[in-house]
Parts: sequence; C-alpha cells; structure tokens
Amino acid sequence: MITLAVRMARSSNADALMLLVEGPTNFERLKEAVGDVPLLLASESASYLEGAAAFNLRSIKLPQSEGPVQEKLTQALLESVADDLLAPGADVVAVYSGFEAGKLDSVSLIHLDEHLKRLTSSDLRQLETRVPLDTLKSVVDLAVEIGREGREGKPVGTMFVVGNTKKVLTMCHAIGFDPVKGYHRDERMLSDPRVREGIKEIAQMDGAFIVTPDGVVQAAAQYVDASAAGITLSKGLGARHWAAAAVSRASDALAVTVSESSGTVRIFQNGEVMLRIEPLQRPMKWKGFEDEPEAASGA
Repeated sequence: MITLAVRMARSSNADALMLLVEGPTNFERLKEAVGDVPLLLASESASYLEGAAAFNLRSIKLPQSEGPVQEKLTQALLESVADDLLAPGADVVAVYSGFEAGKLDSVSLIHLDEHLKRLTSSDLRQLETRVPLDTLKSVVDLAVEIGREGREGKPVGTMFVVGNTKKVLTMCHAIGFDPVKGYHRDERMLSDPRVREGIKEIAQMDGAFIVTPDGVVQAAAQYVDASAAGITLSKGLGARHWAAAAVSRASDALAVTVSESSGTVRIFQNGEVMLRIEPLQRPMKWKGFEDEPEAASGA
C-alpha cells in the first residue's frame, strides 16, 4: 500500500503523503520506501510516533476520538494546515485503515481547497497580543470543537476571554455556581485533555470562561459587563458577541465566541471581529465579512 501511495503521489505531483499510524512502525523501512516524497505521520497514540523524529519524519498527535476514520483523517489534515506543515491548497495522498482496524487498506488523493482550512499559526500571529500563541491556539481549537460537535447532539454556544485576566475579572461576576472554583491550578490547565472535556461539558452553562495567558481556566460561568457604546457588529449577532466585543475593547484581552445557532467561531480584538471560522460538517471553511454593520443601540 505504501508503494502504491508513493506511485500515486509522484504521478499526481502531490505535495505530501500522509500515513495514519495505528500501531508500531519500522520508520527506517518506511523512510526508504517513500524516498523523496514528503511524509507526514498522524496518530492518536504518542507511543506509535516515538522514534519518527530520529528519521526526520514529521508527526502529528491527534486527540483521542471515537469517530470514524474519515473524521480522524480530516482532523490530521486540518492539524497539518494549522501547524503550517501543509498549505491550505495542497494535494495529499493519504494511506489509512478504511475497512479493517490496524490494516492499511485504503489510499486516497485529497485536494485541499484553499477555503478548507483550519485557523493557521500564521493567522494567529497577525493578532497583536501578549497572549502566547500556544494558549490562543489551544483556546481556538477547543472553541472550534465545541462549535462543530456541540454536546450530546445539541448545539452549544459559549465564550472564552483570554489575557489581561486581572482587569477582565473586574468586569465579571459569577452567574450563580462557578464550576471551576476551588480546584487547584494544575487541575484547570487547558493543556490537560481531561480539563478540555470538562470544559465542553460545562460550556452548556450560561456565561464566559476566563483564561489566563498561560492557559489556566481562572473562572467559568461569568457574566461579562462592559460597555458596548460605539461598537458596531454585523446584523444577527446576539448578546454574547456584543459582550465579547465590549470586553476585548475595554481590557485589551482577546475574546473567542462560539455561536449556538451556527457553530461559528469568532475572535474579537479591540471591539472588532478579527478572524472567523465556519465549522462545516467536518472541515472548517473561512468566510469573508459580507454582512452590513449595525450600530450599537447603547451601553
């Protein structure tokens, strides 16, 4: 299958070959088999990728998922674009276990349209902020997952405010019960997969998540109270988006919203929508801002 994939990659002038790894792999033999064809490895298990770097093979650790292989393949491609390993318009030959787990039995030639891409690191770097790129990327990735998946089959809308935490908290108060209050700092790190799953669960509650620059969920279920006077947003955006715009302008923090109606993720900075991601059924497509602005009605 690898030989067939290499032939397909060369004959189609593909930009890379991607292998979904589901078990121990002889990376030396694999590198010899692919020759000069750029190779990307992706797996849900970090142990299956150990040793790949010694042969200069690039790898992507995927989050654990019970979804079908097509979903995992899509995630691997999107992660590759997000990490600047693939261009948004690249052609990729993928090798994976499409029918029987653990057995390479499928080869696909995939054309990554320029509009089908994940938020890339270069896009995030354009935001002039003191929030570290890794933290911002972690928050945005989580927001996209919430927008795409919802929870238990139901759409979920929520908001994250990242950076300048002390000032942001002066504009917030808890809407009743704060589910993260009292937990140790290490138990509130967004880098922990268990914390991310917990955030997805409590995202169904009203209010915003306040995240520190180093990725700690400082507070949850927070009502954000900042003046929206003078802010203009597109028609149809609700209170959550107005609050995000307001707090991003008043505090210099970044606000990331997930729309309950559409799953759309927006990043606000200084009162404006800077970036927008549309989660389709699986891949995310960027869209322009074609809606007419509507002036705020008051504070």
